[in-house]
Amino acid sequence: MKIINKHVLENRFINTLKCAIYLIAICILPILGFGQDSNNENDSKEIVAYPLNGGELRLDGIVDEELWLSIPGSGNFLMQEPKEGGEPTERTEVRITFDNQNLYISVICFDSNPSGIKAFQKRRDASLETDDSFKWIFDTFMDKRSAYFFEINPFGLRGDALISPGQSGTFNKDWDGIWKAWTHIGDFGWSAEVRIPFRSINFDSKKDVWGINFQRSIRRKNEELLWTGHRRNQGLFRPQNAGILTGLTDPSQGLGLEIIPFAITQSTKVYDMENDESISATSADLGFDINYNITSQLKASFTYNTDFAQAEVDNRQINLTRFPLRFPEQRDFFLEGSSILQFAPSSGVDPYFSRRIGLVNGMRIPINYGGRIIGNVGKNNIALLHVKTGKAENLNSESFTVGRYRRNFWKESSIGVLYTHRSTEDDILLGIPVQDRKTWGADLNLSTSEFLGNKRLQLSAFFVAHNPVSPFNDSTSISDRSVRGFRLNFPNKPWFGNVSYREFGDEYDPAVGFNQRNGFKRLQPGIGYAPLFENSKFIREIEWGIAYEYLSSLQNKLLTENLNFNLGTIRFESGDKLGVEVSRGFEFLDKDFDILNDGSVVVPTGEYVNWGYELEASSASFRKVSGSIGYEAGGFWTGNISSLVLGLTVRPIPGINLSSGYTHSKVTAENSGFDTNLFQVDLGLDFTPDISFSSNIQFDDVSEILGSNTRFRWIITPGTDIYCVYNHNWLNNTALNRRLFTIQQGAVMKIIYNYRF
Repeated sequence: MKIINKHVLENRFINTLKCAIYLIAICILPILGFGQDSNNENDSKEIVAYPLNGGELRLDGIVDEELWLSIPGSGNFLMQEPKEGGEPTERTEVRITFDNQNLYISVICFDSNPSGIKAFQKRRDASLETDDSFKWIFDTFMDKRSAYFFEINPFGLRGDALISPGQSGTFNKDWDGIWKAWTHIGDFGWSAEVRIPFRSINFDSKKDVWGINFQRSIRRKNEELLWTGHRRNQGLFRPQNAGILTGLTDPSQGLGLEIIPFAITQSTKVYDMENDESISATSADLGFDINYNITSQLKASFTYNTDFAQAEVDNRQINLTRFPLRFPEQRDFFLEGSSILQFAPSSGVDPYFSRRIGLVNGMRIPINYGGRIIGNVGKNNIALLHVKTGKAENLNSESFTVGRYRRNFWKESSIGVLYTHRSTEDDILLGIPVQDRKTWGADLNLSTSEFLGNKRLQLSAFFVAHNPVSPFNDSTSISDRSVRGFRLNFPNKPWFGNVSYREFGDEYDPAVGFNQRNGFKRLQPGIGYAPLFENSKFIREIEWGIAYEYLSSLQNKLLTENLNFNLGTIRFESGDKLGVEVSRGFEFLDKDFDILNDGSVVVPTGEYVNWGYELEASSASFRKVSGSIGYEAGGFWTGNISSLVLGLTVRPIPGINLSSGYTHSKVTAENSGFDTNLFQVDLGLDFTPDISFSSNIQFDDVSEILGSNTRFRWIITPGTDIYCVYNHNWLNNTALNRRLFTIQQGAVMKIIYNYRF
């Protein structure tokens, strides 16, 4: 009898499944609606912008001017939750007017119980999960692929973002537009008046119609109301489901020129603990940014002597895995327009990762200058970025170039290419000759919102490759330096699911990208079910799901296998949450794993199977005191792991937010073990929506570093800011019997001014 190897069977199964998925995709694409260009604009809800025509507005948040009262209020919101399509319990009215420089919006959020209005936040861009809020989007190009997002609360907090739906969607809240809001709370509820300069946004000047949508949140009731797109698989963040704004005529961006000079002064002191001495440095510098609207859709920018001292610090993490951690970008220059640079979202491939520019192993590298062109030309999305960094310690100057082109086609689909180039001047960086490294890739995204009538279906595919990392590498196999894969996604409610397949070459290492793991094939299907309990006064939603991961080497050796069961994540009507998950994991180690990188706990080569479970609970964030708890336990390599995560937030009065977090992990292994602890405290004192003070304190007993980051921000006028930042780090070195010894101090003051022409 012929004996068939287990891995051969697994390989045959995966290959058969891949072929089946490809075949199904090819066969069903023509009938799924991907290529349909039907447009339901005639059926879309419409709101008219009325010209100001010399009328007067007293912008104070009170909607009582004759002009406002002469405009018909647009309402007719519908519930998204708790009852899909249900009638709202409170009335909302929206009106829009404009002149040639600004767009004005007024909203009246009627409330039968004004004392129940929830409003805690004042700081710009703070999360409004705690508050009543009013949000809206502008799809200024009517391409149904991207939009500007704005939000306010009853205290006049301003939040904004750039959104792009895609497979996973991007929500770039670090974009700060220049606009203003005024609010008022009265016995009727609360109201607001908003002024948005046309210079703050890009749009197609040839079109007098924009996409638009509104959402109101009544927090104490956990009630979400949509002007249009109220279904659970739709919503505010999908411009495909927006209504239309008509009536705009001759909006002006002026000359489209913006000059933003800045001045910065900073002082640092670094301590040498062994020699018991310190090195101090003080500097002052100037720099500037220039933005110019080539067209109303395409913007060019130049930055000189750029400094990101005002950027927030990263949240600290303790890494108990074999792979590097990914930290989010927080620098403004790299955030604006980042949605265009996004490549194959949700596919786990990052050929462009902006933190590779100006940052090396956490050390800041000076940026001498940078330029970019980002925007749209008809159906074409374009992004071109070039940055020159300076010298730092033993690192020579480098040049970075990134190019992205994406073409929209059909109703929601696109195809694009990406190119990156990194070159180093006359040096061997980090011991490897890597003076000239190039990466290129292509991605395809097919999407429809009309599958089976009104369901969403998305299919994406990608391929990325790069030249050899070292000029001495004589490998001719591009497959070893490439990644490829696809993802099919069904993001609906109550049923949802996806399946993805990826292959990463053994030598894949993009010079301006991020990659955790090489040399594998990965298949990941998942399915879930999340119904609303519309007739329940206790439970809002319960979500169940199964996710599977099968990861093998390129030679089909099983390396990782994970099976996760979501036994139930419950959202209560009160806003509280509770979830339970069980998992089974298999790992094969082809070399010893030093968990703490100090030789104290080493996992030997071998195969490991472990079961685990996770419990999570959180209380509604709109309470003055709210908290969360997560507990995870199970097998961990040769032993066990348990992890406890606690969070507590206190909001005694509006504008004061005190939150703390604690993470404890206990690991037992064969003949060894360890404990880790991570503490974090955030204090926010927000005096007005334009004046805020915050302090972030973090400590972990792996690095034994206690760090504080304190920031003061004063928005004098929109676009003109003053930042004061103070950083202090202490080292707790028990080996030298030095307790909380100061190792670094630094203070920065930065002033930014905005000139618009």
